Amino acid sequence: MGFSVKGQGIQIEEMVVHYRRHFHKNPELSQEEEETSKTIQAFLKEEGIPYETGFATHGVLAIIEGEKPGKTVALRADIDALPITEKNNVPYDSETKGKMHACGHDAHTAMLMGAGALLNRNKAELPGKVLLVFQPAEELAPVGGAQEMMKDGVFDTHKPDAIFAQHMWPDLPVGQVGVMGGPIMGNSDRLSMTIHGAGGHASMPHQGKDAIVIAAQVINHLQTVVSRNVDPMESAVITFGEIHGGDRYNVIPSTVTLEGTVRTNSDEVKNRVKDRIKKAVNGLADANEVVIDVDYVDGYPATVNSPEWEAPVRETAQAILGKEATPQLNPSLGGEDFGRFLQEYPGLYYWLGTAIPDRPAQKPLHDAEFDINEESLAIGTELMTQLAFDALERLNKENGQ
Repeated sequence: MGFSVKGQGIQIEEMVVHYRRHFHKNPELSQEEEETSKTIQAFLKEEGIPYETGFATHGVLAIIEGEKPGKTVALRADIDALPITEKNNVPYDSETKGKMHACGHDAHTAMLMGAGALLNRNKAELPGKVLLVFQPAEELAPVGGAQEMMKDGVFDTHKPDAIFAQHMWPDLPVGQVGVMGGPIMGNSDRLSMTIHGAGGHASMPHQGKDAIVIAAQVINHLQTVVSRNVDPMESAVITFGEIHGGDRYNVIPSTVTLEGTVRTNSDEVKNRVKDRIKKAVNGLADANEVVIDVDYVDGYPATVNSPEWEAPVRETAQAILGKEATPQLNPSLGGEDFGRFLQEYPGLYYWLGTAIPDRPAQKPLHDAEFDINEESLAIGTELMTQLAFDALERLNKENGQ
């Protein structure tokens, strides 16, 4: 590691905390991030960092040119909130009912702003160019904002040689970082079904085709798609989160709809599960003499980290936080739009520990009581800044610069 920013994160901690709390109090959903984007732009202008706008509507690209020649690295933060009513009682809780930063995007945005400030203040030592990517609509699966930003030309003029992102992770204590090569987050697909049966009176079920009973069969049978068609050493999950059917307790409904998600850790497993779902549902439809419409929507691809960046990112984290800072962890089947960036550019996505010590149980991402330990903010800011320096140094060395 060449130039070090160790210790500089704490110098701007107050600023990063301020912006994180500002965004948390003023959450904006996917495709609504107008004020969030304006706040980011005002900050960049104040810091003297050039930027461009108009990517996926509210996306922002900031460009920091180092005073030394070299390659280009991109750092990404997502900026949107979720349609959740916050249950925390804190001074900075959401001021908008039904909207909440329950996934840490407020912190991601603030830390990238902080990293931008540190990089800009140290650009005399910066060996190349750093792109700050403020991405909207990360929560808008299956469309998302990453693909739309690239369609809008976010990297047409400034093309990254590597791209990195971090995500708040309540399962890890502050000071630990989840780093791994290969898949870290899963394919995230949508599954919808409508069972078309035949209605009737509850006392005479033989005269109809009970869509509720058939829905139960579908739900139970599809669990065997995972348990009996997927290698136990691989990963797949089929979960139904919504069931809608019926209007009265003693009337058999003619239709029932199911809404769920399919999560897998590889395209091979995904395609196998997708095929088996359709065959299983068709079989159940034939057996019950009904029609079942299936709509399988491909969502975010798996977030697959470039293996060659695992060791360098781990080394950067350990240099700042110590040898015990990067424990061995299992990947998650959570969905993440950053996977689309990694399909086009090498790089790595890692988890930043943010557990709150005095909580008996950590609240998970997307929970109405999710919050972070703000001690993680200075760490994440410094880590992302240092990673930009170290990645540029590595890329330049590989290129003979």
